[in-house]
Amino acid sequence: MTKQNRIIVIVSIVSLWLLLPACSGNNTAMIRNSPGYDRLTENKVLSMNVVHEQLNDLTLLGIIDKALIFRNNTDNSLLYYSELSDRQDIEVDLDQKTIRSYPLQNGLLLTDSLSKGSYLLTIENTFPKTERLPDFPIDISDSQISIIENNGVLFLGTSIRDTLMVYSLKRHGAPVNQWEILTHTGLGSDNGFLMSVQSNGTDNCLYVFIKGNGILCYNLRLDHWTRKEIDTQPIDQTSSAFGKGAAHIIFPHNDGHAIQLFNTVTDTFFEMQVNPAEGVFMGVQVSNNQVSTVYYDESGQSLELRNLSIEKVKNGFSAIDIIVLILYFGVLVFIGYYFSKRQKNSDDYFRGGQRIPWWAAGLSLFGTALSAITFMAIPAKAFATNWSYMLFNGGILMVAPIIMFVFIPFFRKLNITTAYEYLEVRFNSLIRVVCSLAFIVFQIGRMGIILLLPAIAINVVTGFDIFLCIILMGVFSIIYTRMGGIEAVVWTDALQVVILLGGALYAIFHIVAQIPGGWTETISVAFSNGKMSFGSTVFDLSDSTMWTVLIATFFTNLTTYGTDQSMVQRYLTTSSQKAARKSIMTNALLVIPSTLIFFFIGTALFVYYKYNPAHATPILDSNDAIFPWYIYTRLPVGIVGLLIAGIFSAAMSTLSGSMNSVATAYVVDIRPKLMRKKPAADLKEARRATLIAGALSLCFAILMATWNISSLWDEFNKILGLILGSMGGLFLLGMVTRKANAPGALIGMAVSIAVQIVVANYTPVHLLLYTTVGFITCFVVGYLASYFFKTNKTTV
Repeated sequence: MTKQNRIIVIVSIVSLWLLLPACSGNNTAMIRNSPGYDRLTENKVLSMNVVHEQLNDLTLLGIIDKALIFRNNTDNSLLYYSELSDRQDIEVDLDQKTIRSYPLQNGLLLTDSLSKGSYLLTIENTFPKTERLPDFPIDISDSQISIIENNGVLFLGTSIRDTLMVYSLKRHGAPVNQWEILTHTGLGSDNGFLMSVQSNGTDNCLYVFIKGNGILCYNLRLDHWTRKEIDTQPIDQTSSAFGKGAAHIIFPHNDGHAIQLFNTVTDTFFEMQVNPAEGVFMGVQVSNNQVSTVYYDESGQSLELRNLSIEKVKNGFSAIDIIVLILYFGVLVFIGYYFSKRQKNSDDYFRGGQRIPWWAAGLSLFGTALSAITFMAIPAKAFATNWSYMLFNGGILMVAPIIMFVFIPFFRKLNITTAYEYLEVRFNSLIRVVCSLAFIVFQIGRMGIILLLPAIAINVVTGFDIFLCIILMGVFSIIYTRMGGIEAVVWTDALQVVILLGGALYAIFHIVAQIPGGWTETISVAFSNGKMSFGSTVFDLSDSTMWTVLIATFFTNLTTYGTDQSMVQRYLTTSSQKAARKSIMTNALLVIPSTLIFFFIGTALFVYYKYNPAHATPILDSNDAIFPWYIYTRLPVGIVGLLIAGIFSAAMSTLSGSMNSVATAYVVDIRPKLMRKKPAADLKEARRATLIAGALSLCFAILMATWNISSLWDEFNKILGLILGSMGGLFLLGMVTRKANAPGALIGMAVSIAVQIVVANYTPVHLLLYTTVGFITCFVVGYLASYFFKTNKTTV
């Protein structure tokens, strides 16, 4: 064993040693078969000395952060109590005898029954601050009203002659600071109502819960009302509501002993209770998107502010789960070590000596396309919506003939190592370098996000440290990819595909077995709730209709499978053009059953959580973690470790392929342009480039986790996506036309980027179609612009 390999083995052992305390530290606060996996706890936040005689004269109006707002019943003054400051008076120009209060996200709205005036009361540097708000647009003295806040926007709902009127007020950045009519609809009842904003799985919606008479849902993006005939009896004893997590709305009981939770995806209620500590209950209210209660401690003559919190109860990994994870990572290192002995030159490292079987290359193609984001996002999408996006995954069948009979023959005929070598042969070196650099930068950023997102989901579900998850996935991917090159990548991909699909199939049967009525009931409930619909057939390019998805998937898959080096490289590892075609067909045929498997997992999860609403936790900030949550809380010992390994493997199969492809692009496309080519050092340089690419992506993931700058990735992805979106059109332009030349191609790329920017910012075209716009624009403009320049002579 070489010195380098000994160091790698030591690093692997240290990484596995770090895994042990992370796994065993979660034991074992509950039994897997308990009715729920969260508990409601009560925590004392602060205590203030108040004598009983004073308390008799006070009426609690609200809670702001760690301060209590009272009305003095003797002189009707408003008082502010805080642990950090003395009692203070609050001055507002309202009739304090009839004053009413409404809790907002970061404050309290005060109004009265005699005027249209209102004030926003907040806390600034431990002192109360009042802000006069615009007068209400209507007289609310005799009206049933509800006032809530969401992201700086106030919503006022009021019933007028059986009609619900909803007004909005933007507190910041609005050109006109006044209440504006937002929408209206029939209410159908005068029993009272509560409002809250929460996602319905795709869009933010304004939910109106009518006591005893169903739920109204207003889609804020589509400007559309729907009515749900759901029994709202569970909220009869509540007076406020707020959104929590990805898909829950919480209603505190008026006695402070329980909360009701409503799941906006499954449309189900469930209750959580708490046994409060001793004290005289004075009130409950929503404050800063949490439930706060106030009690009077008679023995200590003090007011206590308590928060009701939903805490995850962790059940921990068993010893068998830990062993499964360790074996999985150990096998990856062994594969990397085994194939390291076969790497003699750069051709072995980048193309596997063209000795990889077609079926293994096909499995590797499939594994690279199936990232951890897909492993979690497809079930989450099916859980929250329907099967409309399934057509997007099936797009490979539409483009497979073009890849097999247009792209692969070009790449194989030239005997190239990277896809971008073709661009220099067909156009010029500038286009090759620009496209290769865009690919490298994009892949490093993409690897960072592929490391981060599953790490976040695993952290939320299992409690594993985010940085440990990132380091484990990143370090082991670097180890086996650096040692074994593309051969190690392909064979580990094949292993990881088996783990992924095997674990997913087991999960389906396990979920369905937990549903009363089994397969029949699962499919029946799914159909009756529209969960297996393929979406609208209306031709509307502004929405994700069937036609939008079909058009988008054709051009997106053509770009991905025809120009992405991490995909193209697999075609070049096989022994012949025929074998390369078989590999793409293997991948295409695997996509269909795997897509059905993962979409059905999401559908089955919907039915399961509809029957078991208490098992769907409100602590998840994204529905993407719904499948990992089920894995961790419901699957048996050993299988949990296997499926968590499956999430790791889904990420690592993409990471390893991307690292090797980035190294290939740098060594073959970029490095020769910077210095004289040194063939003897190619293998050493390739391994160094793999290490650097992996380390950069690891650092990028840790940076995003540390500074919470995921929005930076969104902007980064948009900018580079503009270039990559035009690349498919660029390749096809060179392959199917003789007239196209380098100046025309560059103009096509530039115009394509500009058009995509305009479409993204100034048109209602759905985001799925941005790549389509870039592809078509680059092809058409590049071809037409080439007529104004002398055509290059080319042999391809």
